[in-house]
Amino acid sequence: MASVIQQAQRVIVKVGSSLVTNEGRGLDHAAIAKWADQIAQLRRIGKQVVLVSSGAIAEGMQRLGFDQRPTGIHELQACAAVGQMGLAQIYETSFGSHGLRTAQVLLTHADLADRERYLNARSTLFTLLEMGVITVINENDTVVTDEIKFGDNDTLGALVANLIEADALIILTDQRGLYTADPRKDPAAEFVHEAVAGDPTLEAMAGGAGSGIGSGGMLTKILAARRAANSGAHTVIAWGREEQVLVRLAQGEAIGTQLVAQTARLTARKQWMADHLKTAGRLVLDAGAVQKLSAEGKSLLPIGVTEVDGEFGRGDVVTCVDPAGRPIARGITNYASAEVRRILRKPSSEIASVLGYVEEDELIHRDNLVLL
Repeated sequence: MASVIQQAQRVIVKVGSSLVTNEGRGLDHAAIAKWADQIAQLRRIGKQVVLVSSGAIAEGMQRLGFDQRPTGIHELQACAAVGQMGLAQIYETSFGSHGLRTAQVLLTHADLADRERYLNARSTLFTLLEMGVITVINENDTVVTDEIKFGDNDTLGALVANLIEADALIILTDQRGLYTADPRKDPAAEFVHEAVAGDPTLEAMAGGAGSGIGSGGMLTKILAARRAANSGAHTVIAWGREEQVLVRLAQGEAIGTQLVAQTARLTARKQWMADHLKTAGRLVLDAGAVQKLSAEGKSLLPIGVTEVDGEFGRGDVVTCVDPAGRPIARGITNYASAEVRRILRKPSSEIASVLGYVEEDELIHRDNLVLL
């Protein structure tokens, strides 16, 4: 098995809190310097690299004297504001010693849910790549709330991979990779060297929470790999303290768990819809509509909708669920929620008589629909 990183030209590298903060005791300058050196080597062999880094809250905790991660949202935001200063400084210094310029980009889910802001972020990141700048991305924890959180930087790394159509996502963590079971509890657990991203059996293998410093665990990494695969990006989960891990992966050495993308790459517009972690509303479909969407690739018509949840406007992204409540698709609706409630269960031929006008015959056109 050869590493997929060897052939990858555009790579997202995600490092976790426990790695950049020396297990929570302030920033680990030596470790960050080593990663900067490795990324500089990747640059010299022609690879484009974007860094997604945790650590702002953990660094802020250390600077502000917290022994444990606070639970209050405002305390967490304060820690992020203080810690982000130190995080940006050390990255700038570390990459500067290799003659590389750095940029900092802080994102929230709202930045990627809005189509215009999504395209602006995409254009900015492409421009920075063209200029040879190493962009360091983090969630904007200073202003984020539970309603707009990515949840963890594994998810953010996958979304950035989709955003800039990266070839691969490397998730550096404090674990060697994925095992068939928790090796701390099951001595028969076997290491998973390679699997297909999105294989549902992987989620059953993954354990719960990771370290006490960050917010992710192995499950978030498995789900991130599945999400990254939507845009054709492979994922490697590897131990961040492995000597020269990035360079060795780029040379083709198999390290950690490799999750290979086999799904067809979505178009940029459909990828934007698929990447909505939270949508404006929900449409419950009948069995016939589920069949036409999932098996026949048809558009969604009002007659196939049985229930509307939430308030949304024309042009918003909504989730379509089957009668059991399982999400099956996301799409851009042609009608607002108040209008859908009036025309649901009715044929398209009756839209004009019910509403007094017709925007489109379809509630969601198949070109604006992505299956999950």
